[in-house]
Amino acid sequence: MLLLGACTSQPPAPSPVVDQVILEKSARRLKLMANGQTLRAYRVGLGDNPIGHKERQGDERTPEGDYVLDWRNPNSNYYKAIHISYPNAQDRFLAQLLGEDPGGMIMIHGMPNYIASEAVRREYIGRDWTDGCIAVTNQEMDEIWALVRDGTPIRILP
Repeated sequence: MLLLGACTSQPPAPSPVVDQVILEKSARRLKLMANGQTLRAYRVGLGDNPIGHKERQGDERTPEGDYVLDWRNPNSNYYKAIHISYPNAQDRFLAQLLGEDPGGMIMIHGMPNYIASEAVRREYIGRDWTDGCIAVTNQEMDEIWALVRDGTPIRILP
């Protein structure tokens, strides 16, 4: 009887639900949070002009503030992509005051699909290279894709 008990297994513990994503731009760190605790943290690449809040299309900045991860694209030009709800009403208002288009299509995504060479993909790691998006490795994107649900809030800090 003791041997039979040793052969049974417990069902796997459920994965904690990610209830917030936090991006610390200056640290280049994306954190998946559950109940105030960091579940995972990733080194990210940002836009070519990462300092400051995104003000207009083409400024190559990542926005700052509170947004929502609202939909995903498995067939993106980059390895998977999760959309950030930028621009919000305040972003559109500020861009209008400047006489500019606020831009949009800010995503968390993996590496460009058009690059087949792993050696070249590795050159992107640790660099700011996007047009304002948040880039991680493809393996990290798979993990984020699985753990983060649509509707999850994201706070983007300077």
